[in-house]
Amino acid sequence: MRLARRFLWFTLWGAAFGYIESAVVVYLREIYYPQGFSFPLVPIEGNILLTETLREAATLILLWATATLSYTALQSRVAAFFILFGIWDICYYLFLKLLLDWPATLFTWDILFLIPAPWVGPVWAPLVVSSGLILLSGAVLLFNERGEYANFTPLSLFGGLAAAAGIIVSFLIPGMRVAKEGMPGPFPEALFWAGVAVGAAAYLLALYRREPRDAQSLHDGNV
Repeated sequence: MRLARRFLWFTLWGAAFGYIESAVVVYLREIYYPQGFSFPLVPIEGNILLTETLREAATLILLWATATLSYTALQSRVAAFFILFGIWDICYYLFLKLLLDWPATLFTWDILFLIPAPWVGPVWAPLVVSSGLILLSGAVLLFNERGEYANFTPLSLFGGLAAAAGIIVSFLIPGMRVAKEGMPGPFPEALFWAGVAVGAAAYLLALYRREPRDAQSLHDGNV
């Protein structure tokens, strides 16, 4: 299956699941925020909170399962996972806008994730991350289709992990403020953009050093 066809199915899958995700939020906001979503957050019962947290974990499993069924090589699977994640996230906000006319602007604050603690940030931030994941992971799959594989050296991997940590912490900091004070407060943009820059650099370095990979290593699932 050529990349263009795979990407079409990835887009359809991400859009469909983005709609499912937005539909769940429509129901939750009808129950907890009938006058419209805003901070401070309304307390949610333990059973509902646990259910929502497990639903998020199940979403990640579905994303990884789809990527695993799509490719054999680990590198391609990870890239497919990031693409699916990015499309799903962008479509989620698109459908929320269509269904609820929310968010009002890209600077509207949202609660993004609950694992392992609440992630909070302005809507533009996860959209930046998702767009970057789609573009850079798409480049990885494009080269993979040509038989070339990004060379993720220890330096590239360390940079990617450091970037992910910086971005996640930039969401967790406002989340901690919400838990303590009810309002998210200022977004740590410097930390966020530093994470984005380091992550992009790690990706580009690995792509620049790409190399051919033999069929046996692909079959074994090596990066």
